[in-house]
Amino acid sequence: MQYTHLGRSGLKVSRLCLGTMNFGPHTDEADAHNIMDSALDAGVNFFDTANVYGGSGYRGRTEEIIGRWFAKGGERRERTVLATKVYGTMTDRPNESRLSALNIRRALDASLKRLQTDYIDVYQFHHVDRDTPWDEIWQASEVAVQQGKILYSGSSNFAGWHIAQAQEAARRRNYTGLVSEQSIYNLFRRELELEVIPAAQQYGLGLIPWSPLQGGLLGGVLKKERAGVRRTEGRAVETLKKHREQIQQFEDFADVLGHEPGDIALAWLLHQPAVTAPIVGPRTQEQLDAGIRALKVTLDADALKRLDDIFPGHRPAPEDYAW
Repeated sequence: MQYTHLGRSGLKVSRLCLGTMNFGPHTDEADAHNIMDSALDAGVNFFDTANVYGGSGYRGRTEEIIGRWFAKGGERRERTVLATKVYGTMTDRPNESRLSALNIRRALDASLKRLQTDYIDVYQFHHVDRDTPWDEIWQASEVAVQQGKILYSGSSNFAGWHIAQAQEAARRRNYTGLVSEQSIYNLFRRELELEVIPAAQQYGLGLIPWSPLQGGLLGGVLKKERAGVRRTEGRAVETLKKHREQIQQFEDFADVLGHEPGDIALAWLLHQPAVTAPIVGPRTQEQLDAGIRALKVTLDADALKRLDDIFPGHRPAPEDYAW
């Protein structure tokens, strides 16, 4: 396993992050525990979750599954860099969502209880809260750090200017601020290259991409359709119809390189200088194994150029659209 620092922090994390959103709704607890054990055995030490994961009728269930896994012992907690999130609505009470100091305090304590741990390594803001001033957010975070309940703060789904706003507010307080940003980023979705990635690099944030396979569209969807092992459903049907030729070019190029399409998509992310660790959210052991396999894929300059030709990216703003 390869390891790198999370942004400008001294924290070392694996180049793959285990996403746990499927644990509970799609993967039962026993299988989830086995997947987490396998991830640790493979050297994946970075696990990501959120307080709202578990399904619409059971928010918090995923954290509980992880907590019972930690409770098995075997230094599972000590070997894991644990990231969870705050923002989402947990109940219909008015102060149990977003980033008020009150909700941060209550949500953090609730997550710690579900996770059966006394601290969170990376506490992430799941979305920007336009109604709460950053001085309030950072004050609540500083208190949590002083209490030993969190070590680092991260953001998720922020715009570039939100990162700048957060970091400048932290600077005024002589506070560390954010060390990571978690956003959707893959060969299909490259909008982050306009402003989010430049902001993250300027302020020293590690990028943690979610949906690296764009809901499976970069995971060999056409090949699987022909083999009868996958049926595309929902919004992906229209996306596949619109981009079928592009996806076929990608899958054909993966064949030329001698790798599975999903391995190429993950390897491409690992070759991007801003990326710390793509999130692999397996439902099964086989999907975890496939994610780990991508670490062995090396793409040369010609291969990276061909992928850019198939999936054109962006230059940083404003050069992308101005002189």
